[in-house]
Amino acid sequence: MHALAPCLAFQGKTRRLRIFRLSAPVSWERAAAGASAAIEIAKLATPAALAKGRYAMLDYAANPPDKPAGKSSRRNRFSPSEGILCAALERLISRGALALRLPSGRERRFGEDGASLVGVALEDANAVRRLMANAELALGELYTDGLLVIDGDDIDGLLALILQNLREHGFRTRAAPAGIRLAEVPRREINGKRRALRNVAHHYDISNEFYRLFLDEDLQYSCAYFETGAETLEQAQEAKKELIAAKLCLRPGLSILDIGCGWGGLALHLARTRGVNVRGITLSQAQLPVARMRAQAQGLAAQTEFALEDYRETNGAFDRIVSVGMFEHVGRGHYDEFFRQIAALLAEDGVALLHTIGRADGPGATSPWIDRYIFPGGHIPALSEIMPAIERAGLYVTDIEVWRLHYAFTLRAWRERFEAHLNDVRAMFDESFCRMWRFYLAASEAAFRYGGHEVFQIQLARRQDAVPRTRRYLERTG
Repeated sequence: MHALAPCLAFQGKTRRLRIFRLSAPVSWERAAAGASAAIEIAKLATPAALAKGRYAMLDYAANPPDKPAGKSSRRNRFSPSEGILCAALERLISRGALALRLPSGRERRFGEDGASLVGVALEDANAVRRLMANAELALGELYTDGLLVIDGDDIDGLLALILQNLREHGFRTRAAPAGIRLAEVPRREINGKRRALRNVAHHYDISNEFYRLFLDEDLQYSCAYFETGAETLEQAQEAKKELIAAKLCLRPGLSILDIGCGWGGLALHLARTRGVNVRGITLSQAQLPVARMRAQAQGLAAQTEFALEDYRETNGAFDRIVSVGMFEHVGRGHYDEFFRQIAALLAEDGVALLHTIGRADGPGATSPWIDRYIFPGGHIPALSEIMPAIERAGLYVTDIEVWRLHYAFTLRAWRERFEAHLNDVRAMFDESFCRMWRFYLAASEAAFRYGGHEVFQIQLARRQDAVPRTRRYLERTG
């Protein structure tokens, strides 16, 4: 259950995916973001061309550096938007190589000579304008609609090329030079109870059978733990659950609250292997009956309880609290509320564990494509966004572990299974859905390999002596 968020996305109307879109109108903030993005992308054009002004830029578009000045046929000349796009790519692509075929029929090559080439074709003129208006939104939409065609469908190669070059320029970091860092409209995700329920349904309630096609047997939809990288997905997910159990310092009879329990896999594992009593809460109406049926089938109904419940409505006291892959859906506007609730529900000598995707390079904005099509209302936090809310709630941070690249391995395993069952997915939905999810899984993996995403496990307590003083106890898992 993770809000996987790549750094790339796209804009426009994807009519075939209407069922997966939010019905709310585009806000003025989103319109302002699009305008700002267009301005910033234009800044990527060569300074000499920009210095000549608007009309000189049109001349540059018609006669780019690799084309001699003079007469040219209308059919083979760059459009103004193509010229600006090519100028931006000329400055951006310094590692690897990109071959771009434009709607006008022209072709351009960017990057290093002799480097492995990624070939891309834009199929209509509007595709170029959409990229210029909001590249993050448009890239994924154009790929989904078949208007951005990659040679050999090498989506991994394209995303790696883009993200590695963006990071080379310090994209979205404080090191970014002027004109490279895209403007971001500040926002605080307001996920009230009704909106949170809709957001969860948008992603998790589309089909249990769909998720069974590519998840492990236990339906773990969160980062697995690959100690060597040679593990199977099932082995790595089992290792993840065991490490979580160790960090919770469990013993038989303890009461556990699992916030965002999904299909119940972690709750059932803890009940079965540690003899604890678990209450799992979820907002997914599709996941809930599966969790309950699994508890009955495994003879764990007496030790587990599953409920359709918002974390803000939970009452009682719990010896341990765990939340895996749910915090990404909370929203920045609710961090204080979330951790105050943890503090209120946790026993005096209790231990809590938060497992969430995070950003290594500081606070950032959610991809507009992810927000519109995959995880509405989600946000990937930096530690600097999480820690102040924990401090204000009066909780001690007793351990922090950063998982690097584990999610990239997890996503690659999911994607391999997804591709192996592509005909089944196509039968459930359509070709556009298949391409949308291929982009989502590939872009998410790229974000963990090249874009500064990682996973935080943060252990919390109300007392400093609630957990052992050293981490040696974590070696005694199982």
